[in-house]
Formats: sequence, structure tokens, C-alpha cells
Amino acid sequence: MHAADRVTEFIRAIERYDIDTAIAMTTPDITQENMPIDPIVGHDAVSAALEMFLAPTTDVDWQITRQHGVGDRAAVNERLDRFAIGGGVGSVDDADGLITLWCDDFDMGSHQRQLAELT
Repeated sequence: MHAADRVTEFIRAIERYDIDTAIAMTTPDITQENMPIDPIVGHDAVSAALEMFLAPTTDVDWQITRQHGVGDRAAVNERLDRFAIGGGVGSVDDADGLITLWCDDFDMGSHQRQLAELT
């Protein structure tokens, strides 16, 4: 499977709240880097972070606006992450074929302001 296809599948699993499927697409030592906070390492930690992020949401829509893949080794995408909480909608501007590194870069201040307004 091409890396870009794997990343798209990973995102779609998260949108379905299917964390087990998403985590199964990663290596046990996966590192998730959300640039404004410390890296999250390992299946359990990434799974817990996703569960915490998704818990208050009623809908998640991560729209891929651009994606580039290099065979089965690497993929980069640009997304607009939208999520619904309490009737409102916010957005984050932002080995063996398994995902080994996940990096996100977003405006934490904007995210926190919108989260406070929605909760």
C-alpha cells in the first residue's frame, strides 16, 4: 500500500472514532508530534491522546487539502481539521508499511479559544 493511501485510511479511521484500527496502522513506538506540545510516544499514549481529543466531539472531519506520497515510505498532507462539540463547530488550521512518525503543526491558542467557546 502506498504511504499516502495508508495515511488517508488512518485519518478516516479517526473520523469514525475507530482508534483501534488507526493504532493498528502504526508501529508500537510511533511518535506523534503536535508542535506546540511535547511528543507522544507509543501505542498506548497515542491512543489515550486520541481518546481524550475525541471525547468531547460529536463529529470529526479532517479534510485533506493536499497530499503527497513517496511510494510506501513517506507521505505529507495538509488538512483542515473540523470538529463538532456541543452543537458548535471548530477547526484546527493545520516500518513494514506502518506509520512511524505523525507530526501536526497548529495554532494552539486558536484551538484553545475555540474549544473554550464550544464547551
